[in-house]
Amino acid sequence: MAQQPMSIFDIAGRAMSAQLVRLNATASNLANAGSVSGSEGQAYRAIRPVFSVDAQAPGVATVRVDRVVTSDQQATRRHDPGHPLADANGDVWEAGVDSSAELVEMVESARMYQNNVQVLQTAKSLMLDTIRLGK
Repeated sequence: MAQQPMSIFDIAGRAMSAQLVRLNATASNLANAGSVSGSEGQAYRAIRPVFSVDAQAPGVATVRVDRVVTSDQQATRRHDPGHPLADANGDVWEAGVDSSAELVEMVESARMYQNNVQVLQTAKSLMLDTIRLGK
């Protein structure tokens, strides 16, 4: 059975879903920024979705999320002997999250999501105009 070609609604919808995953990852990273743990291995590290092209035919493609990976940004050691999670040396490990980069990521994701909403609105408007012409 042949696969039906993707419509503009499929393409934009899948792109919006990918951006939603990206926004959720960024929100998780921002929520954990500044969190501390008792060891470097337990410290939170930022997560990132990995995207790939989902192409059906020449000129017809969208995006999909292949997986979500952990960033290689290292946790930061901070000397805080009074902290209840401090290790034997009096150190705690702060999450490996760059809040400024996460805010940029959030703004970019939100803009891309909004661009796809605009694509859907334009396609809908064009379809309705076409239907009106046929009357």
